[in-house]
Amino acid sequence: MVYNGIMKFDIITIFPKIFDSYLNESILKRAREKKIIEIKIHNLRDFTKDRHKKVDDRPYGGGAGMVLTAEPILKAVNFIKSKIKGKSASRKTKIIVFSAKGKQFNQKMAYDWSKKLDNLILISGRYEGIDERVKRILKAEEICIGPYVLTDGDVAAMAIISAVSRLLPGTIKWESLQEESFFNVLIKKEKKVPENGAKEYPHYTRPETLMWKGKKYAVPKILLLGNHKKIQEWRKKQMK
Repeated sequence: MVYNGIMKFDIITIFPKIFDSYLNESILKRAREKKIIEIKIHNLRDFTKDRHKKVDDRPYGGGAGMVLTAEPILKAVNFIKSKIKGKSASRKTKIIVFSAKGKQFNQKMAYDWSKKLDNLILISGRYEGIDERVKRILKAEEICIGPYVLTDGDVAAMAIISAVSRLLPGTIKWESLQEESFFNVLIKKEKKVPENGAKEYPHYTRPETLMWKGKKYAVPKILLLGNHKKIQEWRKKQMK
């Protein structure tokens, strides 16, 4: 059960302003206004001790690029945890480190986190990554959002917030969630997710016939007949 009805996300990053537009638009903006979620951005440079606010250094053993140092990240997490404890010691918190070698994030994880956690602390990496000792000391879970490499963990943090927030009561209508991809996997607890994901039936809207570059693209006739039973049967076939 979510503490006080609010799911809290704490993001540690070296580019705080990168989140401004995304988190202040559309569904996530409304979820924040309704106090379903609370999002705080923490500038990693605020937890450095030198005047240059340095957060990275060369990797031991050589290699290209720079690595984010451990100490500022550990200090940032300690600061966040102290604020959490000040509110309630019972809050259930998970610490996430984004890494290309981490476990791939999926819908089941999003669902479980939305039901079981109160706080997600998201550590956004940059450059060649984060000092491995951060994960070990914090007992953090290493996560990636796909089998590819990003320039940063900030995009991954946005993806996590979007996937988890939309599953919280009040963010999106339950009826909408029931009709989308992966719903059966989560609610009916099917054991295996298809490699290409849990399929969703195709959607159409006006006009009935779309003219594009001299060709006609029509809506399937079954959707125009008003026979809801047959429409449901058709949709189920499309999802296989």
